[in-house]
Amino acid sequence: MHERLRGMACLAGCVLIAAISGCVTPPAPGPAGDALPEPDPSTAHGILARNERFVLYAPAPGDTLESIAERFLGGAAQSWRIADFNGVSRAQPGSVLSIPLRPVNPLGVSANGYRTVPILCYHRVGPRASRMVMAPATFAAQLEFLARNDYRVIRLRDVADFLEGRGELPQRAVVITFDDGHVSAYQHAYPLLKKYGFPATFFLYTDFLNTAEGLNWPQIREMAASGLIDFQSHSKSHANLIVRQPGESDAQYRARLDGEIRVPRDLIERNTATKVTDYAYPYGDANEIVLERIAQAGHTLGLTVNPGGNAFFSHPLMLRRTMIFGELNLDAFKAALQVFRNVDLQ
Repeated sequence: MHERLRGMACLAGCVLIAAISGCVTPPAPGPAGDALPEPDPSTAHGILARNERFVLYAPAPGDTLESIAERFLGGAAQSWRIADFNGVSRAQPGSVLSIPLRPVNPLGVSANGYRTVPILCYHRVGPRASRMVMAPATFAAQLEFLARNDYRVIRLRDVADFLEGRGELPQRAVVITFDDGHVSAYQHAYPLLKKYGFPATFFLYTDFLNTAEGLNWPQIREMAASGLIDFQSHSKSHANLIVRQPGESDAQYRARLDGEIRVPRDLIERNTATKVTDYAYPYGDANEIVLERIAQAGHTLGLTVNPGGNAFFSHPLMLRRTMIFGELNLDAFKAALQVFRNVDLQ
């Protein structure tokens, strides 16, 4: 067994060296303190080789992708990096895993296409299902589908890093968002998100808060304290930002836009520990003036409701979001999860 693993490590090492240095220059040795022992022949597991970019590791009995990620990548939540790179769903003794210590393909580009990130847009969850209201059982079934099919629900902030080429995303990355700030998001959606450990961004229009159907600040602070829910801006009044009021001058229009941007930002930041950097346009509409004012206010992401996934070349202030309506069945939900776009010129 030990000889078999040594042979597998040699083959994997050649592949990695070819990828890193074109089969010319071997990887630089690590610091003297990183001198590595040979794997124990009696157990045939351990570190087989490493440099500053990769570790070749033979899993021990009881190892999981999560425990390996905890050891080498700083946290169990990074286990997807090992799973995606090796094309596996679990650690298996008798195999060798290549563990990338740095992002390998941060823009998600391959020979036949590119990665896209779907951002899902919900509004309300409740017992009286309709186009804008999803039944709790339907929402739960969608979350269960994501969990069982190796989709990784990521934070919206991760998309900003992806667009800047600063961070790699899972192959099946998905973002969950809720618009408006309806109390049903606290009553029905939040418990289900907690059950699955899925993060989400709630976009608030602040005139709606503390009303009969809107969230209140104690509920918002409770969700923010969980670490799962991020609160961002959806305007002050939910007015369509590209529609001018009768007789409104350019200066008056810009001043009104500034209020629709500044008021929710200041309220959310004052009542939570959140830094507001993202803005979901009411009705998904924006024009050049809106984009200018959003950028000047320090927002780095802007979200529409144009369906589809977001690739490395997406405009950060015009991100696509797919509306998930209450009557959507599971097959239609699956179709909304566009995580890769093939490039075929024929």
